[in-house]
Amino acid sequence: MRLPSLSRTAPLLALLLTTLACHSAQADTTLDKIKQRGKLSVGVDGVSPPFGVMDPATGKTGGYQFELAADLARRLGVTLETVSVTASTRVQFLQTGKVDLLVANIQWTRERNDTLAFAPTPYDLIGGGALVAKSSGIKRWEDLRGKVACVSQGSNYAKPLAESYGAVVKGLRGIPESLLALKGGTCAASVHVYPVLYNTLHGDGSEQWKDFALGTQDQLIPSPTVVWMRKGESDTQAFVDQAIQDWHRSGFLLKQARKWGVPDQWIASRHDLALKGKFDRAPFDFEVYKSAQQEAAPKVARQ
Repeated sequence: MRLPSLSRTAPLLALLLTTLACHSAQADTTLDKIKQRGKLSVGVDGVSPPFGVMDPATGKTGGYQFELAADLARRLGVTLETVSVTASTRVQFLQTGKVDLLVANIQWTRERNDTLAFAPTPYDLIGGGALVAKSSGIKRWEDLRGKVACVSQGSNYAKPLAESYGAVVKGLRGIPESLLALKGGTCAASVHVYPVLYNTLHGDGSEQWKDFALGTQDQLIPSPTVVWMRKGESDTQAFVDQAIQDWHRSGFLLKQARKWGVPDQWIASRHDLALKGKFDRAPFDFEVYKSAQQEAAPKVARQ
């Protein structure tokens, strides 16, 4: 049997590859579906100040994350539907199509990167804090060795707490359950994103936490906070990434952070860089970031 010559098969192969490439490029129809139904569904944290705040007049959750999600809906010309998610439900909700995006203060990790896609430009950089009783004697992450540290189920703080600091990690449904366990003495520390714990100590209802404090000066594994979507949604990814760059450049993100009490030092610095056309990209080299932090520390101390 004579095999077809390469000169004859090459055009057919090229046509096949072109067809496959076009099919792949058209595979992301998420934005079209959102526009057709006239609604963008976004997973956000529930009532978790400063990220999610309950409106007493309507009983609905608003706040920082809601404003970011609302801007994405405005850009698409559709209405916004927010769905409260937890650490144990958010990935499932996204993968099953219950929500189109996650704007839920979820930091980049290698494990999440294997499962989901994300907009490469971070909108914040946040690490973990440890809320402890003032009488606990816990002043450093190393002081948690052998002690119970409560986290939310699926938290990216579980691994470094156990492997780097020898803590006994206990995963609970969410932050409210973790804080309740801390008050009840079930855990020695409640470890969650720093802004939430800071708000717990200084926001509404802070009087009930007068016997507690943040046990460490440094944040645990500060990581870029990104907007998540499903794998293969390249058009959606590009749309969201452009929006986040606009947030940094225009000052919209900085304005919302200050309005809702989100720590704004990193965001303010990124606004200045964005005006020069410079943006962070996640994942970035954490060791480079850590080195820069250490170099900046003496400067801050002298001010």
